[in-house]
Amino acid sequence: MSSALTDLFPHPIVQAPMAGGVSVPQLAAAVSDAGGLGFLAAGYKTADGLYQEIKQLRGLTGRPFGVNLFMPQPEYADPAAVDVYAHQLSGEASWYETELGDPDSGRDDGYDAKLAVLLDNPVPVVSFHFGVPSSEVLESLRRAGTFTLVTATTAEEALAVQRAGADAVIAQGVEAGGHQGTHRDIPENDGAGTGLLSLLGQIRETVGIPIVAAGGIMRGSQIAAVLAAGASAAQLGTAFLATTESGAAPVHKQALTNPLFVRTELTRAFSGRPARGLVNRFMREHGRYAPAAYPEIHHLTSPLRKAAAKAKDAQGMALWAGQGHRMARELPAGQLVEVLAAELADARTALSGFPKGGDLR
Repeated sequence: MSSALTDLFPHPIVQAPMAGGVSVPQLAAAVSDAGGLGFLAAGYKTADGLYQEIKQLRGLTGRPFGVNLFMPQPEYADPAAVDVYAHQLSGEASWYETELGDPDSGRDDGYDAKLAVLLDNPVPVVSFHFGVPSSEVLESLRRAGTFTLVTATTAEEALAVQRAGADAVIAQGVEAGGHQGTHRDIPENDGAGTGLLSLLGQIRETVGIPIVAAGGIMRGSQIAAVLAAGASAAQLGTAFLATTESGAAPVHKQALTNPLFVRTELTRAFSGRPARGLVNRFMREHGRYAPAAYPEIHHLTSPLRKAAAKAKDAQGMALWAGQGHRMARELPAGQLVEVLAAELADARTALSGFPKGGDLR
């Protein structure tokens, strides 16, 4: 991998940027201080809010860190479908004694203003989700001294990332928690995602830029596996969601290992875009009817999700989690990085002891 990135952090461990208040400065600082790469999530924040979090993070650590941006979304939602879904959710609004949100609250997530913040106050790493930024944007960040990464969920998307001029690609397998970073939201492709190891192999044979692997990784041995498969680092989200410094609601953290939540699914129920979370009542009742309409549905359900969290009702929350959620460990984030690094070292030692192409008896 390009030393421009690996020189920034000793361990090949990247904390995934989790929007919605999870990736707080305290979490990113703890990960970076322990030798990983901590990340802030700019999604759903104002430009000034992002600036203040960057300022706070710099006060907590002198180590490198990253910031993630959501790409603006095209207008393709069917307003009638959004209205029908809003009518369906009226009972939820009554139950939680709140109003539904305005689906027309904005499509670009303040992209230009946030990009301006990152160009005026450069950070070491910036990643992008939901699409590929222009070559001009990537070049402007490079001139500012920023290393750039872009999420891809297929080999074709990874090729688009390379052609645009990004420094590296994040290969996101279907196992990953939260939103899939597909460049175009095509409903016909729902459920057709590729597992991380297969995706990693396809992307490695398609592009020549470094790859960061993401999707269901919870242990150091899994990090060793993706490194052996061609990745240069691993990005972990759900593993850090349960940590002490995570900004996730306590009920969300507890749900990761609660036997009541036995599996995850990709759903449009909360945001109108495929995202993996723990299957709960809201997902079961509304998931099959949710239209492809992001960020309209995200805005529509926002008050419901906040009300459910305030009531500590896990059945009405968006409990984003990857397929490895049962392996979550409630540790301080810095300690988790140390544990993962030790597990990685043990796995590498074990692998080095295997005979090469010989008898395994």
